Amino acid sequence: MGVDSGLPDFRGPEGFWRAYPPYRELDLDFTEIADPSHFATDPELAWGFYGHRLALYRATTPHSGFGVLARWARRWPTRVFTSNVDGHFQRAGLPDTAECHGSIHFLQCLVDCGQPVWPADDVHVEVDEETMRAAPPLPTCPTCGSLARPNILMFGDVEWIADRSAEQVREHTAWLRGLRDAGARLAVVEIGAGTAIPTVRREAEVASAASGALVRINPTEPGVRHGRGVGIPAPAAATLHALDTLLP
Repeated sequence: MGVDSGLPDFRGPEGFWRAYPPYRELDLDFTEIADPSHFATDPELAWGFYGHRLALYRATTPHSGFGVLARWARRWPTRVFTSNVDGHFQRAGLPDTAECHGSIHFLQCLVDCGQPVWPADDVHVEVDEETMRAAPPLPTCPTCGSLARPNILMFGDVEWIADRSAEQVREHTAWLRGLRDAGARLAVVEIGAGTAIPTVRREAEVASAASGALVRINPTEPGVRHGRGVGIPAPAAATLHALDTLLP
């Protein structure tokens, strides 16, 4: 979904290294740089990556396909379930969003001192784009002063504080249950969810299997396993606009 806004595609090391050439020199791919252990062992390296992403997501305007979804949401009861951490659904006017992997716009204490997750609104990290290392001072916990980290589920992450995301997912699940109990039909529009980390694909399949239909928009992995669905091998923005013209 974010690629059509101009955000980099991290699928495969070559795509990641095209977006962040310094990591090629360090022989680090996305799964390695997105390891939470770097915040303890090399915080300038860790915040170099996440500080750059935070600034990029703030500076990027969500593409017009987000506006299509927002118009649909004004016509029909709608919720979003996403693994994206960029906050662009909310910026586009879709507040009922469950961020199953967290959000880069919120922080947590690295040592989990008891401080609840807090917004990163005032955080600005200076990053040297040639080395992709952050310059001090780095974000810290407002309670204990320890290093802060983004409230994102990273690879091999056992220290992610899931409270905020878990509440969103509970609300999402209760909404789906209410629709099912009311006998409502559900249209699930899945956009750009891959198979490498299939959290969103599985959620879409489960949600649509009982009483709905699945539209899977994906340029490279559009296959649909069950009968009540269609795969569209095309990018997000253009497909959403094309579907919008077909609606009454």
